[in-house]
Amino acid sequence: MKDTIIREVYSVLEDRRDNPIDSYTSKLMSNDKKRAEDKILEKIGEEAAEVIIASKNDENLVEESADLIFHTLLLLVYKNINIEDLFSEFEKRRK
Repeated sequence: MKDTIIREVYSVLEDRRDNPIDSYTSKLMSNDKKRAEDKILEKIGEEAAEVIIASKNDENLVEESADLIFHTLLLLVYKNINIEDLFSEFEKRRK
């Protein structure tokens, strides 16, 4: 189901963190602690800028937004944040 895709992506990212393989995400997270976080934050900054440009140009907004969300999830996984904490925060804000 489509509503489970965020959980699936999160689970894959956790697995790549815990069982590194030759992949983009494993490589980002396997750098030394300071460098890994810096690289992930750099990607989030790049992707945020690309979302802004895509919106202003009325093109590729969905794709660029997916990249930004992906890298934000990657940061949360890297920082050992439980996905349920994210969903709980959304629920709190909905009330």
